[in-house]
Amino acid sequence: MAKRKQQKDHEILEDAPVGNGKDKDVDDESDEDMDMLDVDFEWFDPQPDVDFHGLKTLLRQLFDVDAQLFNLSELADLILSQPLLGSTVKTDGNESDPYAFLTVLNLHTHRDKQVIKDLTEYLLTKCDSIPQLPELLAPTSNAQVGVILTERFINMPAEIVPPMYNMLLEEISWALEAKELYKFSHYLVLSKTYTEVESKLDQEDSRPQKKKKKDPQLETFYFHPEDEVLHKHAMGKASFDYTKQGDEGAADSKRTFQELGVRPQAHMILIEGGKFEGAVKAISEYLAPQT
Repeated sequence: MAKRKQQKDHEILEDAPVGNGKDKDVDDESDEDMDMLDVDFEWFDPQPDVDFHGLKTLLRQLFDVDAQLFNLSELADLILSQPLLGSTVKTDGNESDPYAFLTVLNLHTHRDKQVIKDLTEYLLTKCDSIPQLPELLAPTSNAQVGVILTERFINMPAEIVPPMYNMLLEEISWALEAKELYKFSHYLVLSKTYTEVESKLDQEDSRPQKKKKKDPQLETFYFHPEDEVLHKHAMGKASFDYTKQGDEGAADSKRTFQELGVRPQAHMILIEGGKFEGAVKAISEYLAPQT
């Protein structure tokens, strides 16, 4: 299939400075000589012949430890079965693996597919904070709930997100003009959050440790910063623990260059169909490239 999305984004990323931190003059010189990476991001339609394995990787990252509860091959195939809806972001041409993706699946239209049955059942066990969701996802419901699946590698800039959402709006509009079944009554965005927890490695360290005050109100951080914007347009949201919890050292396995461990949670946001366009506009304004 020929490339339909022609938009490119020019991003300059910095290489990490070279130096061991012991010599200030060396560090200053390294900062001055810091290399810059010049990266072009390109948006493509999902490619059934190219993107299967890349999508599975990103889906596995999105669902974290609960990815094993779903047939990700079937889910990737379902995403690729609607190649004119949704986007991937790549840096090395159409034949390369995606670094990010966004799509929407109609939970009502695909309700007879096993992976959608599994996903719907899973969501219904996690939606205590969204009381409207059980009725919307009930077998007898005629609600057209579009589940938005989106994920990206952790070092991808958030500025790639607004084009994907804007393209999705445009593609849904085209689909409706063609009398296709994409008039969604609601959108359900699946995402991830995390809290910082005391490192088990530090607890086990034999050296004396200063006692730290435990804050009962743990701050929630967002892997996807656009989620905080979506909250303002949502009729409900929920963060919840994964079913397949990792062992006690799992938080430390996600600890990189920081003192605290990372405890991830799943997250979902329910938005009425009529408010989705306004939410997308707000994301575009919030994540507009800084000039």
